[in-house]
Amino acid sequence: MHNAKLVLEDGTEFLGYAFGSTEKKVGEVIIQTGMTGYQEVLSDPAHANHIVVMSYPLIGNYGLNHDDFESIEPAVRGLVVREKCDLPSNFRSTESMDEYTHANDIPAIEGIDTRKLSRHIRNNGSMKGVIVPTSTTTEEAQTHIASATNGTNAVQETSTVKPYVVPGRGKRIVLIDLGLKHGILRSLTNRNCHVTVVPFNYSVEDIVRLQPDGIIVSNGPGKIRDIESVTTAVKALIHQIPLLGIGLGHLVLASACGARIKDTSSGRYVTGLPVTHEKTKITRFTSMHQSEEIIEESLENLPLEVIERIADDGSIVSVHHTNYKAFSVQYNPESAPGPEETSYVFDHFLSYCSAKHIS
Repeated sequence: MHNAKLVLEDGTEFLGYAFGSTEKKVGEVIIQTGMTGYQEVLSDPAHANHIVVMSYPLIGNYGLNHDDFESIEPAVRGLVVREKCDLPSNFRSTESMDEYTHANDIPAIEGIDTRKLSRHIRNNGSMKGVIVPTSTTTEEAQTHIASATNGTNAVQETSTVKPYVVPGRGKRIVLIDLGLKHGILRSLTNRNCHVTVVPFNYSVEDIVRLQPDGIIVSNGPGKIRDIESVTTAVKALIHQIPLLGIGLGHLVLASACGARIKDTSSGRYVTGLPVTHEKTKITRFTSMHQSEEIIEESLENLPLEVIERIADDGSIVSVHHTNYKAFSVQYNPESAPGPEETSYVFDHFLSYCSAKHIS
Protein backbone atom coordinates (compact mmCIF):
# COMPACT_ATOMS: atom_id res chain seq x y z
CA MET A 1 0.00 0.00 0.00
CA HIS A 2 1.32 3.46 -0.90
CA ASN A 3 2.85 5.30 2.04
CA ALA A 4 4.16 8.49 0.39
CA LYS A 5 3.39 10.93 -2.39
CA LEU A 6 5.00 13.69 -4.39
CA VAL A 7 2.82 16.80 -4.32
CA LEU A 8 3.44 19.59 -6.83
CA GLU A 9 2.60 23.21 -6.13
CA ASP A 10 -0.33 23.04 -8.57
CA GLY A 11 -1.89 20.30 -6.41
CA THR A 12 -1.05 17.34 -8.65
CA GLU A 13 -0.18 14.20 -6.65
CA PHE A 14 1.82 11.07 -7.49
CA LEU A 15 1.55 8.12 -5.10
CA GLY A 16 4.50 5.88 -4.29
CA TYR A 17 6.68 4.32 -1.63
CA ALA A 18 9.07 6.29 0.55
CA PHE A 19 12.76 5.58 1.11
CA GLY A 20 15.66 7.68 2.31
CA SER A 21 14.98 10.55 4.71
CA THR A 22 11.53 11.29 6.13
CA GLU A 23 12.28 15.03 6.24
CA LYS A 24 9.95 17.24 4.21
CA LYS A 25 12.17 19.20 1.84
CA VAL A 26 10.75 21.53 -0.81
CA GLY A 27 12.54 21.80 -4.13
CA GLU A 28 12.06 22.58 -7.80
CA VAL A 29 11.06 19.36 -9.56
CA ILE A 30 13.33 18.74 -12.56
CA ILE A 31 13.59 15.84 -15.02
CA GLN A 32 16.98 14.17 -15.54
CA THR A 33 16.94 12.06 -18.70
CA GLY A 34 20.22 10.15 -18.36
CA MET A 35 20.18 6.34 -18.46
CA THR A 36 23.24 6.22 -16.20
CA GLY A 37 25.15 8.63 -14.01
CA TYR A 38 22.67 8.90 -11.14
CA GLN A 39 25.55 9.10 -8.65
CA GLU A 40 27.06 12.11 -10.40
CA VAL A 41 23.63 13.72 -10.74
CA LEU A 42 22.83 13.37 -7.03
CA SER A 43 26.20 14.83 -6.02
CA ASP A 44 26.26 17.66 -8.59
CA PRO A 45 26.08 21.02 -6.72
CA ALA A 46 24.15 22.42 -9.68
CA HIS A 47 21.18 20.43 -8.38
CA ALA A 48 20.98 22.43 -5.16
CA ASN A 49 17.33 23.06 -4.27
CA HIS A 50 16.14 20.47 -6.83
CA ILE A 51 13.99 17.39 -6.44
CA VAL A 52 15.47 15.23 -9.19
CA VAL A 53 13.23 12.91 -11.20
CA MET A 54 15.17 10.15 -12.96
CA SER A 55 13.22 9.33 -16.13
CA TYR A 56 15.06 6.06 -16.73
CA PRO A 57 12.91 3.37 -15.02
CA LEU A 58 15.52 1.47 -12.97
CA ILE A 59 17.93 3.42 -10.76
CA GLY A 60 20.65 2.06 -8.47
CA ASN A 61 21.45 -1.17 -10.32
CA TYR A 62 25.22 -0.58 -10.25
CA GLY A 63 25.24 0.95 -6.76
CA LEU A 64 27.39 3.86 -5.65
CA ASN A 65 31.12 4.08 -5.04
CA HIS A 66 33.66 6.44 -3.48
CA ASP A 67 35.29 7.51 -6.76
CA ASP A 68 32.51 9.07 -8.82
CA PHE A 69 31.03 11.72 -6.53
CA GLU A 70 31.05 15.29 -7.85
CA SER A 71 30.95 16.88 -4.38
CA ILE A 72 31.45 15.76 -0.78
CA GLU A 73 27.91 16.56 0.33
CA PRO A 74 24.88 16.27 -1.99
CA ALA A 75 22.75 19.39 -2.37
CA VAL A 76 19.60 17.80 -3.84
CA ARG A 77 16.30 18.23 -1.99
CA GLY A 78 14.82 14.90 -3.06
CA LEU A 79 14.88 11.96 -5.47
CA VAL A 80 12.03 10.44 -7.50
CA VAL A 81 12.40 7.11 -9.34
CA ARG A 82 10.15 4.57 -10.99
CA GLU A 83 12.02 1.69 -9.35
CA LYS A 84 15.14 1.55 -7.18
CA CYS A 85 17.41 -1.47 -7.19
CA ASP A 86 17.88 -2.93 -3.69
CA LEU A 87 20.65 -5.36 -4.67
CA PRO A 88 23.19 -3.52 -6.87
CA SER A 89 25.67 -5.60 -8.85
CA ASN A 90 29.04 -3.98 -9.53
CA PHE A 91 32.50 -4.71 -8.14
CA ARG A 92 33.03 -0.98 -7.47
CA SER A 93 29.80 -0.56 -5.49
CA THR A 94 30.13 0.29 -1.80
CA GLU A 95 26.51 1.17 -0.95
CA SER A 96 22.98 0.98 -2.31
CA MET A 97 20.69 3.85 -3.25
CA ASP A 98 18.63 3.23 -0.11
CA GLU A 99 21.74 3.42 2.10
CA TYR A 100 22.99 6.56 0.35
CA THR A 101 19.73 8.50 0.63
CA HIS A 102 19.39 7.56 4.31
CA ALA A 103 22.98 8.54 5.11
CA ASN A 104 22.67 11.91 3.35
CA ASP A 105 19.14 12.87 4.51
CA ILE A 106 17.67 12.84 0.99
CA PRO A 107 13.88 12.30 0.90
CA ALA A 108 13.04 9.85 -1.88
CA ILE A 109 10.08 8.08 -3.42
CA GLU A 110 9.71 5.15 -5.83
CA GLY A 111 6.84 3.46 -7.62
CA ILE A 112 5.34 6.50 -9.34
CA ASP A 113 4.72 6.93 -13.06
CA THR A 114 7.78 9.02 -13.93
CA ARG A 115 6.74 9.29 -17.60
CA LYS A 116 3.44 10.88 -16.60
CA LEU A 117 5.28 13.20 -14.20
CA SER A 118 7.78 14.14 -16.91
CA ARG A 119 5.00 15.02 -19.35
CA HIS A 120 3.27 17.10 -16.68
CA ILE A 121 6.42 19.16 -16.06
CA ARG A 122 7.13 19.54 -19.79
CA ASN A 123 3.58 20.67 -20.50
CA ASN A 124 3.06 22.94 -17.50
CA GLY A 125 6.55 24.28 -16.85
CA SER A 126 8.88 24.08 -13.90
CA MET A 127 7.31 23.98 -10.45
CA LYS A 128 8.15 23.15 -6.85
CA GLY A 129 7.16 20.02 -5.00
CA VAL A 130 7.57 18.07 -1.76
CA ILE A 131 7.59 14.37 -0.78
CA VAL A 132 5.20 13.73 2.12
CA PRO A 133 3.32 10.82 3.77
CA THR A 134 0.00 9.89 2.16
CA SER A 135 -1.74 11.07 5.34
CA THR A 136 -0.78 14.66 4.47
CA THR A 137 -3.57 16.49 2.65
CA THR A 138 -2.96 18.25 -0.63
CA GLU A 139 -3.71 21.61 1.00
CA GLU A 140 -1.22 20.95 3.81
CA ALA A 141 1.48 20.03 1.31
CA GLN A 142 0.79 23.12 -0.82
CA THR A 143 0.95 25.31 2.27
CA HIS A 144 4.30 23.73 3.16
CA ILE A 145 5.59 24.41 -0.37
CA ALA A 146 4.40 28.02 -0.28
CA SER A 147 6.00 28.69 3.09
CA ALA A 148 9.34 27.05 2.30
CA THR A 149 12.33 29.34 2.52
CA ASN A 150 15.02 27.65 0.46
CA GLY A 151 18.11 29.82 0.18
CA THR A 152 17.75 32.34 -2.62
CA ASN A 153 21.45 32.34 -3.48
CA ALA A 154 22.33 28.71 -4.17
CA VAL A 155 25.80 29.72 -5.39
CA GLN A 156 26.66 31.22 -2.02
CA GLU A 157 25.51 28.02 -0.33
CA THR A 158 27.60 25.70 -2.53
CA SER A 159 30.74 27.74 -3.32
CA THR A 160 33.89 27.18 -1.32
CA VAL A 161 34.34 29.55 1.63
CA LYS A 162 38.14 29.83 1.35
CA PRO A 163 40.60 29.42 -1.53
CA TYR A 164 42.46 26.13 -1.89
CA VAL A 165 45.10 24.78 -4.24
CA VAL A 166 45.24 21.61 -6.32
CA PRO A 167 48.94 21.62 -7.22
CA GLY A 168 50.46 20.91 -10.60
CA ARG A 169 53.47 21.95 -12.64
CA GLY A 170 51.66 23.22 -15.71
CA LYS A 171 49.58 26.27 -16.48
CA ARG A 172 48.21 28.25 -13.56
CA ILE A 173 44.45 28.35 -13.56
CA VAL A 174 42.16 30.25 -11.20
CA LEU A 175 38.83 28.43 -10.92
CA ILE A 176 35.97 30.63 -9.68
CA ASP A 177 33.72 28.24 -7.80
CA LEU A 178 30.00 28.77 -8.45
CA GLY A 179 29.27 25.23 -7.29
CA LEU A 180 31.83 23.29 -9.29
CA LYS A 181 31.90 19.58 -10.02
CA HIS A 182 34.99 17.56 -9.13
CA GLY A 183 35.07 16.48 -12.77
CA ILE A 184 36.42 19.92 -13.73
CA LEU A 185 39.28 19.51 -11.28
CA ARG A 186 40.00 16.01 -12.62
CA SER A 187 40.08 17.35 -16.18
CA LEU A 188 42.55 20.09 -15.24
CA THR A 189 44.83 17.92 -13.07
CA ASN A 190 44.93 15.34 -15.89
CA ARG A 191 46.45 18.17 -17.91
CA ASN A 192 48.93 18.93 -15.12
CA CYS A 193 47.43 22.35 -14.36
CA HIS A 194 48.13 24.17 -11.12
CA VAL A 195 44.63 25.08 -9.97
CA THR A 196 43.63 27.63 -7.35
CA VAL A 197 39.94 27.37 -6.49
CA VAL A 198 38.49 30.62 -5.15
CA PRO A 199 35.06 31.61 -3.74
CA PHE A 200 32.44 33.17 -6.02
CA ASN A 201 32.95 36.55 -4.32
CA TYR A 202 36.75 36.62 -4.50
CA SER A 203 37.91 40.09 -5.51
CA VAL A 204 39.32 40.97 -8.92
CA GLU A 205 42.44 42.35 -7.27
CA ASP A 206 43.12 39.09 -5.43
CA ILE A 207 42.57 37.04 -8.59
CA VAL A 208 45.00 39.18 -10.58
CA ARG A 209 47.52 38.94 -7.73
CA LEU A 210 47.61 35.16 -8.24
CA GLN A 211 49.03 35.82 -11.74
CA PRO A 212 46.96 33.11 -13.47
CA ASP A 213 47.53 31.99 -17.03
CA GLY A 214 43.78 31.55 -17.36
CA ILE A 215 40.51 31.81 -15.45
CA ILE A 216 37.59 29.37 -15.48
CA VAL A 217 34.15 30.35 -14.18
CA SER A 218 32.56 27.07 -13.14
CA ASN A 219 29.11 25.61 -13.50
CA GLY A 220 26.74 25.73 -10.55
CA PRO A 221 23.15 26.19 -9.36
CA GLY A 222 20.96 29.24 -9.11
CA LYS A 223 20.15 32.13 -11.42
CA ILE A 224 22.35 34.72 -13.10
CA ARG A 225 20.51 37.54 -11.27
CA ASP A 226 21.75 36.18 -7.93
CA ILE A 227 25.44 36.59 -8.78
CA GLU A 228 25.77 40.07 -10.24
CA SER A 229 29.09 40.48 -8.41
CA VAL A 230 30.56 37.63 -10.47
CA THR A 231 29.36 39.23 -13.70
CA THR A 232 30.97 42.52 -12.64
CA ALA A 233 34.24 40.71 -11.87
CA VAL A 234 34.29 39.01 -15.28
CA LYS A 235 33.77 42.40 -16.95
CA ALA A 236 36.97 43.57 -15.28
CA LEU A 237 38.94 40.39 -16.04
CA ILE A 238 37.93 39.47 -19.58
CA HIS A 239 40.34 41.88 -21.28
CA GLN A 240 43.26 40.91 -19.04
CA ILE A 241 43.35 37.10 -18.79
CA PRO A 242 42.06 34.23 -21.00
CA LEU A 243 38.70 33.08 -19.68
CA LEU A 244 36.41 30.04 -20.01
CA GLY A 245 32.83 29.88 -18.72
CA ILE A 246 31.08 26.56 -18.09
CA GLY A 247 27.36 26.11 -17.42
CA LEU A 248 26.34 29.00 -15.18
CA GLY A 249 29.75 30.47 -16.00
CA HIS A 250 28.68 30.51 -19.68
CA LEU A 251 25.78 32.78 -18.78
CA VAL A 252 28.06 34.94 -16.63
CA LEU A 253 30.41 35.58 -19.55
CA ALA A 254 27.54 36.35 -21.93
CA SER A 255 25.90 38.66 -19.40
CA ALA A 256 29.20 40.44 -18.74
CA CYS A 257 29.38 41.21 -22.47
CA GLY A 258 25.88 42.67 -22.51
CA ALA A 259 23.71 39.68 -23.48
CA ARG A 260 20.30 39.23 -21.88
CA ILE A 261 19.28 35.97 -20.22
CA LYS A 262 15.86 34.31 -19.90
CA ASP A 263 14.44 31.26 -18.15
CA THR A 264 13.82 28.08 -20.13
CA SER A 265 10.28 26.71 -19.82
CA SER A 266 11.17 23.52 -17.95
CA GLY A 267 14.96 23.34 -18.10
CA ARG A 268 17.31 20.94 -19.86
CA TYR A 269 18.86 18.25 -17.68
CA VAL A 270 20.09 15.88 -20.31
CA THR A 271 22.83 13.34 -20.93
CA GLY A 272 23.43 12.75 -24.64
CA LEU A 273 22.10 16.03 -26.08
CA PRO A 274 23.44 16.66 -29.63
CA VAL A 275 25.18 20.00 -30.17
CA THR A 276 26.34 21.21 -33.58
CA HIS A 277 29.32 23.47 -34.31
CA GLU A 278 28.30 26.42 -36.51
CA LYS A 279 31.36 26.34 -38.81
CA THR A 280 32.49 22.72 -38.96
CA LYS A 281 28.93 21.31 -38.74
CA ILE A 282 30.32 18.57 -36.49
CA THR A 283 27.72 17.30 -34.03
CA ARG A 284 28.80 16.04 -30.61
CA PHE A 285 26.81 14.57 -27.76
CA THR A 286 26.89 16.52 -24.51
CA SER A 287 25.76 16.49 -20.90
CA MET A 288 23.82 19.60 -19.94
CA HIS A 289 22.26 21.26 -16.91
CA GLN A 290 20.35 24.38 -17.92
CA SER A 291 17.56 26.49 -16.46
CA GLU A 292 18.38 29.75 -18.29
CA GLU A 293 19.58 30.62 -21.78
CA ILE A 294 20.86 33.51 -23.88
CA ILE A 295 18.31 35.63 -25.73
CA GLU A 296 19.71 35.55 -29.26
CA GLU A 297 18.28 38.93 -30.28
CA SER A 298 20.32 40.55 -27.50
CA LEU A 299 23.59 39.51 -29.18
CA GLU A 300 23.16 42.00 -32.00
CA ASN A 301 26.08 44.45 -32.07
CA LEU A 302 27.82 42.63 -29.19
CA PRO A 303 31.37 41.22 -29.52
CA LEU A 304 30.07 37.65 -29.15
CA GLU A 305 30.03 35.04 -31.91
CA VAL A 306 27.78 31.99 -31.63
CA ILE A 307 29.92 28.85 -31.90
CA GLU A 308 27.54 25.96 -31.14
CA ARG A 309 23.81 25.33 -31.00
CA ILE A 310 21.55 22.52 -29.84
CA ALA A 311 20.97 20.43 -32.94
CA ASP A 312 17.20 20.05 -32.68
CA ASP A 313 16.03 23.56 -31.74
CA GLY A 314 18.95 25.88 -32.49
CA SER A 315 19.37 27.21 -28.94
CA ILE A 316 22.75 28.83 -28.26
CA VAL A 317 25.11 26.75 -26.11
CA SER A 318 28.53 28.26 -26.88
CA VAL A 319 29.83 31.76 -27.62
CA HIS A 320 33.25 33.23 -28.35
CA HIS A 321 34.42 36.79 -27.69
CA THR A 322 35.56 38.38 -30.94
CA ASN A 323 38.16 40.66 -29.33
CA TYR A 324 39.52 38.73 -26.35
CA LYS A 325 40.61 35.19 -25.56
CA ALA A 326 37.34 34.22 -23.92
CA PHE A 327 34.63 31.70 -24.71
CA SER A 328 31.99 29.69 -22.91
CA VAL A 329 29.93 26.51 -23.17
CA GLN A 330 26.57 25.71 -21.60
CA TYR A 331 27.25 21.96 -21.49
CA ASN A 332 29.63 20.06 -19.20
CA PRO A 333 32.90 19.39 -21.08
CA GLU A 334 34.07 17.25 -18.14
CA SER A 335 31.03 14.98 -18.73
CA ALA A 336 30.57 13.05 -15.45
CA PRO A 337 28.11 11.72 -16.36
CA GLY A 338 27.83 11.63 -20.10
CA PRO A 339 29.89 11.46 -23.29
CA GLU A 340 33.49 12.65 -23.27
CA GLU A 341 33.35 14.04 -26.80
CA THR A 342 33.70 17.64 -25.63
CA SER A 343 36.72 17.29 -23.34
CA TYR A 344 38.70 19.04 -26.07
CA VAL A 345 37.20 22.29 -24.70
CA PHE A 346 39.83 22.25 -21.94
CA ASP A 347 42.66 21.77 -24.45
CA HIS A 348 41.30 24.60 -26.59
CA PHE A 349 41.18 26.88 -23.57
CA LEU A 350 44.67 25.94 -22.40
CA SER A 351 45.99 26.80 -25.86
CA TYR A 352 44.94 30.38 -25.06
CA CYS A 353 46.93 30.38 -21.83
CA SER A 354 50.62 31.20 -21.91
CA ALA A 355 52.41 29.20 -19.22
CA LYS A 356 54.82 31.67 -17.68
CA HIS A 357 55.27 29.87 -14.37
CA ILE A 358 56.77 26.62 -13.15
CA SER A 359 55.81 25.44 -9.66
